[in-house]
Amino acid sequence: MAGAVGLARWAEWLWEGDPYPVEDPSATALRLDGHTQSVYDALGLPDAELDPDWPGGGLEADSSCNYRGLKHFSKQLNDTPPSMPGVVNVSSEWALKGVSSGQAMTALRRTRKQLTEHGWKVTTYESANHAVHLRMQPPGTDDTVWVEAYPRDRLGVAAYSECARYPSGTPMNEWHEPELPTQGAPAQLRG
Repeated sequence: MAGAVGLARWAEWLWEGDPYPVEDPSATALRLDGHTQSVYDALGLPDAELDPDWPGGGLEADSSCNYRGLKHFSKQLNDTPPSMPGVVNVSSEWALKGVSSGQAMTALRRTRKQLTEHGWKVTTYESANHAVHLRMQPPGTDDTVWVEAYPRDRLGVAAYSECARYPSGTPMNEWHEPELPTQGAPAQLRG
């Protein structure tokens, strides 16, 4: 009997899929902004400047989160699968300019060392042919933080959350996306 109940629950989970957790996008944005501030502090690049031409969008709520569960399988077969309504992933992105590849390599090694001492987990670290890429996970979250050196002496920093359903009553902007606070990181350069 218990086995049949367990099998039925498993089949229902497979059919419905895991529900997205509920999280306030503003709180998520502030958390991600804090992660990128920690990265800036660890980078130790006081002479670098914010890159105003960086194509990253600052703090954003992206609604490209997929439906879950087998009952929505046919929707995922489309060339452009529909997004799950009311579900977003939040990101925080900015870049520094004036960071040579040598400075970037040294700064990323320093960042990796300092943040792992504070419980961050390195998921990717690549350093080859003047290309440097670091991906980390802050402690106690499923967030991902990227730091990557780019051509023209730029260093990109980005933090991403997992998809989450926003609560009803969440304030929305003119594009019908959750309203997010103003980006603060790196605070030293936003004066």
